[in-house]
Amino acid sequence: MRRLLERLSRRSAAPAGFDAPLAPDRPLAVIGDVHGRDALLARLLGRIAERAPEAQIVLVGDMIDRGEESAAVLRRVSGRADLVGLRGNHEAMCLEFLDDPEAYGPRWLFNGGLQTLASFGIGGVSERSRGEGLRAARDRLREAMGEELIAWLRARPLWWRSGNVVVAHAGADPARPLEEQEEQALLWGHPRFGEVPRTDGLWVVHGHTILPRPIVEGGRIGVDTGAYATGRLTAALIGAGGVEFLST
Repeated sequence: MRRLLERLSRRSAAPAGFDAPLAPDRPLAVIGDVHGRDALLARLLGRIAERAPEAQIVLVGDMIDRGEESAAVLRRVSGRADLVGLRGNHEAMCLEFLDDPEAYGPRWLFNGGLQTLASFGIGGVSERSRGEGLRAARDRLREAMGEELIAWLRARPLWWRSGNVVVAHAGADPARPLEEQEEQALLWGHPRFGEVPRTDGLWVVHGHTILPRPIVEGGRIGVDTGAYATGRLTAALIGAGGVEFLST
């Protein structure tokens, strides 16, 4: 009976708090969701170069949609070998549109794809477009982007790691090892991500969820400050000594 009570007690106990120190392999600068605001990205990259020139720069994904300069953002990030751009759910929706515009086009256009099309000079399409209208827009987008940029977009990783710091667009399933994460959790979020601390000592830096200000709590660092709507694009400067934030 005593052993049974001990087992039940362990099961019902609250999970331990997260207390692992930040230990990236090198200084990092993790930039939140850009969402087509290239002028803000250029300004923030300039500030990072002044404040932390040695930092590895990683973008959490959602580089495109909603803002008016998605084409410029993609060209800027893809043209710099020193930048790591991850895949977010908006890059995923764009790629789905390129593969099957009739099945996935309406959702993408409703969630900011219209602005991305416009940034590549493509008009004549709306959230109500269907059938041939979507196929024609897809063909024009393929031509405007070019195979090299499309291939680069398809190659965007879902996560990136340095030491015990992981960057993933929408966070991660706290119960799964990094290598066993489901794509859905990394791109769209997991219901327990913000509630249950990890037990493997990994810090997770993420975007996807708009915050009034960046946060550091429970092994999570949130950097999406809604740049497309607020004009405030944020980067977390992460080192062994802790975290500080830069915002436009």
